[in-house]
Amino acid sequence: MPTAISTRHLSRLFGQHKAVDDLTIDIQQGELFSLLGTNGAGKTTTIRMLCCLLQPTAGEATVLGHDLINGNNALIKNVIGVSPQETAIAGHLTTKENLILMGRVHGLDKQAAHVRAKQLMELMELEDRREWTMRLSGGQQRRLSIAMALVSDPQIVFLDEPTLGLDPHARKSVWNYIERLKGDKTILLTTHYLEEADALSDHLAIMDNGKMIASGTSRELKQQLVRHRALRVTADTIPEALIGQLTEAGYQVEKVDHGLDIWAAKMNIYTVIDLLRNNRIELTGINLQEPTLDEVFLTLTGKPTPEPSSPSKPVKP
Repeated sequence: MPTAISTRHLSRLFGQHKAVDDLTIDIQQGELFSLLGTNGAGKTTTIRMLCCLLQPTAGEATVLGHDLINGNNALIKNVIGVSPQETAIAGHLTTKENLILMGRVHGLDKQAAHVRAKQLMELMELEDRREWTMRLSGGQQRRLSIAMALVSDPQIVFLDEPTLGLDPHARKSVWNYIERLKGDKTILLTTHYLEEADALSDHLAIMDNGKMIASGTSRELKQQLVRHRALRVTADTIPEALIGQLTEAGYQVEKVDHGLDIWAAKMNIYTVIDLLRNNRIELTGINLQEPTLDEVFLTLTGKPTPEPSSPSKPVKP
């Protein structure tokens, strides 16, 4: 696939602080690429640079082949759409009026703006309500914000924390609409929700203190970085002798309700099953648990899963 976004040693300083430090990434056209990290990791600063809102201090970058540093930024702005962390909508306009306004800003004539507004409302399942958008739910506001980023039919869409502040139901709803865009648009997504990145991303990168410390597919990172796999077995009775045998075989074992959690760097499930059979254990369940992005994040950064920050502007639940 052709490259949509490419950076080489991209950096941004604020005084002596390196908000983004030596970032090198390649994002292919049509893929969804996620940037993960705690607050202050450099995610939003990266998006602001790629959207021509912030001048890089050093490095190189291209957006659909257009030079970000020395080129014509108008060419880049013509092929991108941005949905910022803040729900950037006009609260005293209706849903349709917001979309028409954005269409006119992008140079569409009145009729074309009305047609595009109708298309996007159907895509994002937004009703043509006559009430002000400030009265919409948080999920509806976020879907409208994404729709506004799509008005110009951009080839690349930047989604900066698109589900920040939403309840789980509304967040899942927004995920569904983002998933519809995959393949048709190149999407660069920042998020604190690791399950969101796991479910949606083709590739992802983890940033910490301005640096990219890992990148790849979710599966690749889990296999490379999570040292232990866990097997949970449940049974009505677990004899102490079995725990001793598992420990002698090199496994870490912990008792849980009605069973055991068993860890090993290389989990040989057949060895465990043989030990269970030799002890005549009647199993009620057995489950090989996959590593999670949370474990990857903790392994790389030494920090727990990032907690979503409060949105800069209030978003209704």
